[in-house]
Amino acid sequence: MHINVVPIDTYTLCSSLTACSDIKTVEFGKQLHTHVIKLGWSSSVFVGSALIDLYAKVLLIDDAAAVFDEMPMRNTVCANALLSGYAEAKLWAEGLELVRNMPMLKLNYDSFTLSAILLACGGLSAIELGGQAHAKMIRIVHNVVGDVFLQSSLIEMYGKCGLVQKARRVFSMAGFRIEGARKRDVVLWTSMLGVYGKNGHFKEVIGLYNEMLMEGVKPDGVAFVTVISACGHTGQVNLGIEYFESMVGDFGLDPKPEHYSCLIDLLCRAGELEKAWKLVNEMSYKANGSCTVSMWGALLSACNECGNVDLAKLAAQRALELDPQNVGIYVLLSNMYARYGMWNEISQLREVMMERLLDKDVGCSWIAVRS
Repeated sequence: MHINVVPIDTYTLCSSLTACSDIKTVEFGKQLHTHVIKLGWSSSVFVGSALIDLYAKVLLIDDAAAVFDEMPMRNTVCANALLSGYAEAKLWAEGLELVRNMPMLKLNYDSFTLSAILLACGGLSAIELGGQAHAKMIRIVHNVVGDVFLQSSLIEMYGKCGLVQKARRVFSMAGFRIEGARKRDVVLWTSMLGVYGKNGHFKEVIGLYNEMLMEGVKPDGVAFVTVISACGHTGQVNLGIEYFESMVGDFGLDPKPEHYSCLIDLLCRAGELEKAWKLVNEMSYKANGSCTVSMWGALLSACNECGNVDLAKLAAQRALELDPQNVGIYVLLSNMYARYGMWNEISQLREVMMERLLDKDVGCSWIAVRS
């Protein structure tokens, strides 16, 4: 169009920017951004939203925020696009600051905004603010039962804050009614399964999964990750293998690396190290490269617990072949050496880490405390 001197309008720009967002082609997107400025379309909220969405999806959050700040006219869609970027980058505090500023910018909250608030509250374990968002949701969203993702965001927020019973209460009231019966889709079920799993309620995971099947809901890959992992934590090896086989045979789902990771972790927790080694080793030779560092890491951790140092060294070696810069593998290996008094090996490991300019990240955590 540009070469043939065909006029470029906002629809063309928005479509092109959306295509760049979908395939994450940032360089061409930046070229389009220059055309936006030259053609005087910077004041268009539609073009501005598309630009923010592009930069947010490629995690150029500062650029997305700059576009938002420079727009003379903004709407809630623009703010939501930036909130999406903050959420993707786990910049929870920045997202909440934008939410607080929206009333001053005369921007209204919608369901997507509330979902973003709940996601940030879960990320920060800000339960008091999450409760306020819940109250706001009840006041301004007239059809909460019709918004599955908003309900699932609320369940996950309470779960991440450790309030499992509140999450269960929301789950019990969630869904929509058909002929007097409450129906919940797989998104709500997997959200509640995830809450139980992340809070260590593994028996409840298995019970809820069976309840889901009884209601005729077809589980997805996310549900199987949670339920197989729960079997590992409760020592039910055969049941976990049965669920894994059911995923393929009964529901026609292709196992992903995360499912194999759960299965390997299941075998390792049961002390079946040779079976786990055989499974990971077979996968490492598959053409699709489905074997991941986390699988070897799970095997390494299990070998450490069981005292199988030789197998642990092999697992670490294979993991580092996939990712030589993975600090976590070095830390696991170092902890095992320390556990068994292998001080020479620790010294050699530290030398390797220094040569590769690797250092262990410093962790931090925080909680919200009521005053």
